[in-house]
Amino acid sequence: MADTIVSANRIARDPQGPAAAAIGMKALKPIMHFQVSMLRMWADSIERFAGLYEKGLEETATAVEEQSGKERAAQ
Repeated sequence: MADTIVSANRIARDPQGPAAAAIGMKALKPIMHFQVSMLRMWADSIERFAGLYEKGLEETATAVEEQSGKERAAQ
């Protein structure tokens, strides 16, 4: 912990320290945008899959209900 504080103080006193940090942050921004867009695509895919799965369950339940209704009518 103390090493981190000493390093931060050294960077703050260095005339090129804040500039280097700014350059690093500018380089990080497109990477973060890419990661966020990938997470959004992943979430959309999961939501789409969940919707299709739910639709399939409803269709299966409807088919089972119809089949059991036909079996009761046949008896």
